[in-house]
Amino acid sequence: MDAVLADLAGHWPLYTAIPFVAALIGYVTKRVAIEMMFRPLEFVGIRPVFGWQGVVPKHGGRMAAIATDLLTANLIDLGEVFARIRPERLVREIEQPLLRAIDDLARDVLARHHPRLWESLPPMAQDLIVKQLQAGSPRLVRELLEEIRANLDGVLDVKHMTVQRLTRDRALLVRLIRETSRPEMSFIARCGIYFGFVLGIVQAVVWALTKNPWVLPVFGGCIGLFTDWLAIKMIFLPRRPVKIGPITLQGKFQRRKAEVARQYGEIIAREVLTVPNLLDELLTGPRADRLTAIVRRVVARAVDEQVALIRPLVSATVGGERLREMTETASAGALAQMPHLLRNAEPYLVEAMDLANMVEQRMLALTPEEYENLLRPAFRQEEWKLIAVGGVIGFVVGELQVLLMLH
Repeated sequence: MDAVLADLAGHWPLYTAIPFVAALIGYVTKRVAIEMMFRPLEFVGIRPVFGWQGVVPKHGGRMAAIATDLLTANLIDLGEVFARIRPERLVREIEQPLLRAIDDLARDVLARHHPRLWESLPPMAQDLIVKQLQAGSPRLVRELLEEIRANLDGVLDVKHMTVQRLTRDRALLVRLIRETSRPEMSFIARCGIYFGFVLGIVQAVVWALTKNPWVLPVFGGCIGLFTDWLAIKMIFLPRRPVKIGPITLQGKFQRRKAEVARQYGEIIAREVLTVPNLLDELLTGPRADRLTAIVRRVVARAVDEQVALIRPLVSATVGGERLREMTETASAGALAQMPHLLRNAEPYLVEAMDLANMVEQRMLALTPEEYENLLRPAFRQEEWKLIAVGGVIGFVVGELQVLLMLH
């Protein structure tokens, strides 16, 4: 014992440094593990022998599917979202561009499919036809919106849209998970400091008693392994509050449910289920042909009703086949105009649909197990690798400590 005390007195700076180095090991291993979850977005290295790609971007498709399942099954009701859109308010928002679009489209269709008939009409008659079509525009918008609502599942595949969006844009998927879990990531790193320091004290005592060169690397590896594992567990467990005397224990991610719900809802509304993204899915997604059929049907009804006054003239001069061609052209033109028209109504649509608030409120209603699935898949698939990396780094740093102590 005297020899041990003498050694401690003679080399106290080195012994004092051991807990601090252990704390540094804990912190560095956590930071490395965190960055390995999200970076790099693309594989770096030599396939398939050596290299790395961030866990989240590597498994982007699977994680996007899990996030989308949660979103579509628990957080979003598209029927309720579209029911919030008031046709009369939508018409007001797009009134002027809608009137101009109908004017241009009506003149173009009639001039293209029967130029002689159109040119033979006096300007007053041409304007009368156009104004009559414009007068029916509110009804056209209302009927189109009602048709889309009634066939929403048939025309909009929100799951396909969300998975494609998150899979194509790995940076968005990383941002979605990283932004909602940033405090948890910082917590993991801080845990490395605290746990590492405590274990470092034990490490210094054992070294002083044994002088075994395996003590520091083995302890360093254990620090890396144990603190990574414990920190991840402390994020999620316990799922529900557990009182131990005056102390209440609960996983950090579970405690932050209200904050995470707000952040998640904002990101989903701002970057995933946006009005342009929804419209693009309607117009170009796998079910776009069904929307085309709806627009064709609504436009055909509008044409039949709005040109009723000149129907005998049109039917006799144009013929049924030419009239159907005109309806097809008008439908295609209406589809082409939709993105431009709805851009003018985007602020209203965002306000009316209120997706961020819907996601937030429904997330707050999730069970702890359902809520955990928001972030847990980002860890579960390869968390053993992250823990192992912590152990390896801790072992290497411990070996460097041995060299320092001996020399």
